[in-house]
Amino acid sequence: MSSLINTASAFRLSRSLASSSSFFCPQPRLFLSSSFALPPRPIPHFSLTSLRASVSFRTEAASATATMGDAPDAGMDAVQRRLMFEDECILVDENDNVVGHESKYNCHLWEKILTGNMLHRAFSVFLFNSKYELLLQQRSATKVTFPLVWTNTCCSHPLYRESELIGENFLGVRNAAQRKLLDELGIPAEDVPVDQFIPLSRILYKAPSDGKWGEHELDYLLFIVRDVNVHPNPDEVADVKYVNRDQLKELLRKADAGEGGLKLSPWFRLVVDNFLFKWWDHVEKGTLKEATDMETIHKLT
Repeated sequence: MSSLINTASAFRLSRSLASSSSFFCPQPRLFLSSSFALPPRPIPHFSLTSLRASVSFRTEAASATATMGDAPDAGMDAVQRRLMFEDECILVDENDNVVGHESKYNCHLWEKILTGNMLHRAFSVFLFNSKYELLLQQRSATKVTFPLVWTNTCCSHPLYRESELIGENFLGVRNAAQRKLLDELGIPAEDVPVDQFIPLSRILYKAPSDGKWGEHELDYLLFIVRDVNVHPNPDEVADVKYVNRDQLKELLRKADAGEGGLKLSPWFRLVVDNFLFKWWDHVEKGTLKEATDMETIHKLT
């Protein structure tokens, strides 16, 4: 039913609607046109339905704004925010036994890492082409941890899901690596078959990012030699490049000197300083499997 609403009726309707829990959050406000208070301007025509819809829209919009404002890290990039809250990392002890799972968000909060309960499984892929050049990536500026740092080909986490919890032949970690190479670098699965990843070792490390965020990971180091098609995802990756040994050494020199603000991820630097160049010899000789040591978990700082 429609009717004309005069000034007095409009205010009575406003009070009536404000008391109704069906349409309003606590203490909503009805925004009335100033034309109600300024005769002899024509009194606007409203239907009861349209007035309720208008007020309901305003109230819901205000409620949504308040919700976003109250949410943790509301200014976080939308893609990274979704990953932070939807992805469940695999919690492990220092012997790599699964002890539970937790959101990626909580696993990377430095205050929670310092409690000693957020050690989680991770992987780092080192992909070489047929020229034995290593593919590096620069992390996107929107990444929550270590934005814009240069690092190895792909670094991420197996998730708490059946396909990525498989322990036999480290298949769960290999599946996760294949998934993330597609997500981050657009490398199709057929370019990186899971049986071509060679797990060389595991490291355990802890590193702060910016005071709020950090890493505490038991990291699987996966090597693979393949020529691949690369199509970086800008939500994840700012830049990519292949480097030979000398070019990597020059990157290390620039990072140490602070030239151009160039930074390397802490896990990548640990691998470079402790293992990478001797493993590079095995890459070139085709003897990577001889370098494999998956029994030892190297605690690095």
